[in-house]
Amino acid sequence: MRVGLGWYLFAAGCMAGIKLAAALLHRLLTGAWPRFGETSWLLMALAIVPSTWVQAGEEVGWRGYALPGLAARMGLARASVLLGVIWAAWHLPLFFWPQSDTYGQSFPVYLLQVTALSVAMAWLYWRSGGSLLLVMLMHAAVNNTKDIVPSAVPGATDPFSLHSSLVAWLSVGLLWVLATYLLFQMRGAQLDSPRRESAEPLRDSRTGT
Repeated sequence: MRVGLGWYLFAAGCMAGIKLAAALLHRLLTGAWPRFGETSWLLMALAIVPSTWVQAGEEVGWRGYALPGLAARMGLARASVLLGVIWAAWHLPLFFWPQSDTYGQSFPVYLLQVTALSVAMAWLYWRSGGSLLLVMLMHAAVNNTKDIVPSAVPGATDPFSLHSSLVAWLSVGLLWVLATYLLFQMRGAQLDSPRRESAEPLRDSRTGT
């Protein structure tokens, strides 16, 4: 199914937008900008292209297989939350691996972040008519743009601590504002519901907006 440019922009830019909004809130709350990442934005954007195809294995499993099965049993909204918890737990061993960039970081904060992202990706999958390419793109974009404004706490050693950076908590809060809105849109939805037939970019068939 053909989808509009707006869907690609949402998939590629959602995490970057969240991180930049978190940086702005940090500035408003503290009077100082947080540390920005050293990787160039151009390099991040270029890295998304090959990285999209690397995500095929995970996304075929998460959104292509697990989400439809869970949604058939409990509805899309609840399925997206449960899948987020499972998805986060899948990565838990990386919080104990010294070579990982999540080593020692707060897993509870990561769990909240990934669950909110799972909601957004389920919504994107539903509204785009089941496009695995779009969720692959969003997964790749999250991985490559999350450090526009880094959230990691240097020297962290306790993965089960709630201690994390202000940027991390602001990012989680913003993600859940978005996720709450999308969960409201998905209330009572199934993946085979009529809404999937509309792939116009970010257009609500009920209101025409």
